[in-house]
Amino acid sequence: MERAEYEHMHAVEDRMWWYRGLRRLVADQLARALSRSPAGGSVLDAGCGTGGMLRVLGPAIVGRPTIGLEYDPVAAGLAKAKSERPVVSGSVNELPLGNGTLGAYVSLDVLCHANVEPARALKEAYRCLGPGAIVVFNLPAYSWMLSAHDRRVHNARRFTRGEARALISAPGFRILRASYWNTLLFPLMLLHRLIERDDAESDVRDYPRWLDAIFSSALAIERAALGAGLSLPFGGSLLIVAVRDA
Repeated sequence: MERAEYEHMHAVEDRMWWYRGLRRLVADQLARALSRSPAGGSVLDAGCGTGGMLRVLGPAIVGRPTIGLEYDPVAAGLAKAKSERPVVSGSVNELPLGNGTLGAYVSLDVLCHANVEPARALKEAYRCLGPGAIVVFNLPAYSWMLSAHDRRVHNARRFTRGEARALISAPGFRILRASYWNTLLFPLMLLHRLIERDDAESDVRDYPRWLDAIFSSALAIERAALGAGLSLPFGGSLLIVAVRDA
């Protein structure tokens, strides 16, 4: 992404319903899983972008300090300023961290990126996590939903739940839960994909306040359902929570 694109994301992400909903969902699920985890060590936001998730996590979550990792220096600088947390420069394909040093690993729409090698990134995550450590992934769903927005942000792949489970299990992670989400709004997403032009603008933008409120309410309903332990049968995104047992 170009500098202007990162600066646009930096400016918009905290106002946009999608990012707010994603981060609250991930923070809730991570806190639940970490409360039952014996692992020590920091929580890494791997591919932290411009720092929105890192700021939501704060200095610590469930007693574990938080740090970011970002490949792009422009995004890393924005993330450090926004979150006021340490941000390490590096790639998820080759983490600049020691073996077993992490207590948790968060990856939001990173394994789908064109510059990421998913299998290699997952092996690196496994190496750097201690026994009992938690991983939380968000992934875009369904390859047939690849969009103009995906191309603009260099997303090269989307996943079914079965594909994501197999990929994340391969290095040795045990899946705790795997659910689709962004289910209530999925019909609108599908319609948008069917009618959008190849040169359509990015989905990352400000929405009218009334529309943002409706979309936010839909995600809040789903967050409550997932928090109650339900699994949603389809949706625009996938949430995977897993543990490194040994």
